[in-house]
Amino acid sequence: MAQFEEVSQKSAVHPKPVGLVLQYGTAGFRTNSKQLDHVMFRMGLLATLRSKKTKATIGVMVTASHNPEEDNGVKLVDPMGEMVTPAWEGYATQLANAEQEELLTALKDIIERETISMAQEASVFVGKDTRPSSDSLSQAVLDGVHALGGHSKDYGLVTTPQLHYMVCCQNTQGRYGEATVKGYYRKLSQAFIQLTKNVPNRTDDQKALLVDGANGIGALKVCEMETYLKNELQLSLFNDGSSGKLNHLCGADYVKVQQRAPKGVEMTAGERCCSYDGDADRIVYYYSGSAGRFHLLDGDKIATLISTYLKELLTQAGLDLQIAVVQTAYANGSSTQYLEDTMKVIVRCTKTGVKHLHHAAQEFDIGVYFEANGHGTVLFSKAAEEKIQKLAQDSNTNDERRRAALLLQNTVNLINQTVGDAISDMLLIEAVLAIRGMTVQQWDAIYTDLPNRQLKVKVADRRVIDTTDAERRTVSPAGLQEAIDSRVKKYRQARSFVRPSGTEDVVRVYAEADTQESADALAHEVSLAVYRLAGGVGEEPKPRGP
Repeated sequence: MAQFEEVSQKSAVHPKPVGLVLQYGTAGFRTNSKQLDHVMFRMGLLATLRSKKTKATIGVMVTASHNPEEDNGVKLVDPMGEMVTPAWEGYATQLANAEQEELLTALKDIIERETISMAQEASVFVGKDTRPSSDSLSQAVLDGVHALGGHSKDYGLVTTPQLHYMVCCQNTQGRYGEATVKGYYRKLSQAFIQLTKNVPNRTDDQKALLVDGANGIGALKVCEMETYLKNELQLSLFNDGSSGKLNHLCGADYVKVQQRAPKGVEMTAGERCCSYDGDADRIVYYYSGSAGRFHLLDGDKIATLISTYLKELLTQAGLDLQIAVVQTAYANGSSTQYLEDTMKVIVRCTKTGVKHLHHAAQEFDIGVYFEANGHGTVLFSKAAEEKIQKLAQDSNTNDERRRAALLLQNTVNLINQTVGDAISDMLLIEAVLAIRGMTVQQWDAIYTDLPNRQLKVKVADRRVIDTTDAERRTVSPAGLQEAIDSRVKKYRQARSFVRPSGTEDVVRVYAEADTQESADALAHEVSLAVYRLAGGVGEEPKPRGP
């Protein structure tokens, strides 16, 4: 077939280094950009097959998110803007690792297994971040799409969530929105302006926000969007990419892990600040207290703010919809307690990883999910959206109920339901703070985090650890869970769990307790138990120094 001849010819231009093996993980493929040319070409091929199979547009995003600038990566986006299915993650790995002469065999194997009609039209949307390597790598993706006769649309520089949004708009025939960057800015900014226009006496202070763009794509795009916001939000942008290096000493991951402000951001006490990550699908907030102490508001705090706001609006609107917050075991115990006991919101715990959270959130009328690292969004069921819409349009409804329904309707429009989106989440948080008349300090004071500590223990083989109950308890090796339980009992408000890393032979330990001293001591004792019972290597874990 002529099609496969073209694949052979073009794949010779994007040859695979012999013996190189890569794995498609939660974040797609990610590694040093020099090793990715053949992978990109082949992901162009795979996206074209996926499009023929689903008879829909598929997205391919070239990015390595919060990794260093010299890395790159690629993620596939399914028709509704969601992540690609596990079976196709397997095909991605298979195709990426096939040696040059086995490529056609691997390709035909997928076509056969999925009974794909090669006569079916294919459409692929491609986007890229600002890394120096993204130009040539996104071109390799396009080469792959064209080699199998697929149609492509190259969006050029976009954030990861923007590409997810475009794919969803395209496949809903525009019901979700217009599949252009301008359409994205218009939909979000109009919703934001509608939400904030009725807030009385918003001062310039309340409209001011410092943004750390991680020297990445988010900085470019939030600049483009600013004119659409008509001064309803006044942004001061730092790390805009003009001089600094992507993610270097800045960005959401740096701020969350180091618990400090990014380089170049001058904060005065009480000013609201936020940081995006490299591809703008994560956000964290922070401020400096009166004594110069750094305060972080992570994904748990964001989920709490948003779910509390939604719950109040549902009550005011008299809508009987079930709202739930989906967390992982890493969520701080204080947030879980506040949501369940004070707010009376359902809390569901899942395994770590966005796809598990997203999946669980789909089971409720309204599902709010955020990982502690700041990646998250809100999902509304079709039925929930219809009920909100109906009430907002009903002229017989009393004023308070209708006002709440209109706020809910604009909130739905402000949220990018396909995936975590730093720009959309930022606008949502800003709107909620404005509507509720809250300062960043008042938001932070909703609950106080329990002191916690995370440690890593090197082991010979991470697979000896097997967990259950959303990774909160271990079932093997024998005796480990009992050892953890007996150590947790010694401390107040304590909790601890261990889980194998997804990528390296280490076991991750999490501990929290009523004081930092106790949390540190518990984390160390649990680390020792892991080291002794799960085949630790190297030196025994030492207690944390003063």
